[in-house]
Amino acid sequence: MSMDAAEFVSHRFSTREFPERMRIPVWREDFGRGIVHADIEPLSNAPFQAYATLQAIRGLRRLALKGSPLRFKRLQASIADGDDSIGVILCSPGKSQLSQRCQEIELHASDAIAILHSEPATVTYVDGLLFGLAVPRDALAQRVTNVESRAMRPISHRSEALRLLMAYLKSAFTESVLATPKLRDAVVAHIHDLLALAIGECAPLGESSASAVVTARHGAALDYIETHFQEPGLSVEMVARCQGISPRYLQRLMASSGSSLHRAHE
Repeated sequence: MSMDAAEFVSHRFSTREFPERMRIPVWREDFGRGIVHADIEPLSNAPFQAYATLQAIRGLRRLALKGSPLRFKRLQASIADGDDSIGVILCSPGKSQLSQRCQEIELHASDAIAILHSEPATVTYVDGLLFGLAVPRDALAQRVTNVESRAMRPISHRSEALRLLMAYLKSAFTESVLATPKLRDAVVAHIHDLLALAIGECAPLGESSASAVVTARHGAALDYIETHFQEPGLSVEMVARCQGISPRYLQRLMASSGSSLHRAHE
């Protein structure tokens, strides 16, 4: 898939659409070689099943996959496509193994890791939801010193930058938002900023005024309120504590958008 496509593009693939004998061949050819540019090897003798979505706009690709255990291999022949993206992979709530640069890492419990699309790599998916992002190398090189050195370094699910990135993707990476060029450019820039913070091993963010962090924190707070609104005793203090910020800062976030704890749920 071209990284130059300005419009929002979405591919969905499900093995349910094919008879069992055709699932692995079609999955390997259409999805593996045609879309993600990797060889695919099933790891179970059970009937193969998988469901995946791949969404792309200029500067960003997002993959979500769930199904039977399998292994992706991006070998020397695959990297001839010239894709120099830097990817981040996360598996929730299951686990996966990754191999690149003579290192093997096993991920658990929604931890993440960065890999280089320009070098051979193997990703073994075991279970859960496999989630991946890919952004052009240049976008992160502008934000992270020696960005290639960050490959194959696990990112804890406790990282605030990773948590904010995932919350922001949930609220902002939607077709309705990305249909508007100005909004699309802002969303992609924010995702690049948050991803750089996540892989760059930054110090605690504190009550940062960086626009990407403010926007992501605001979205995460609204999402938490929407999910927990009916719980007894929900308060500004409780929401702030769960978001790792002060009540005063949360109030400023809500006020800046004209929101309040009550209005956020209306």
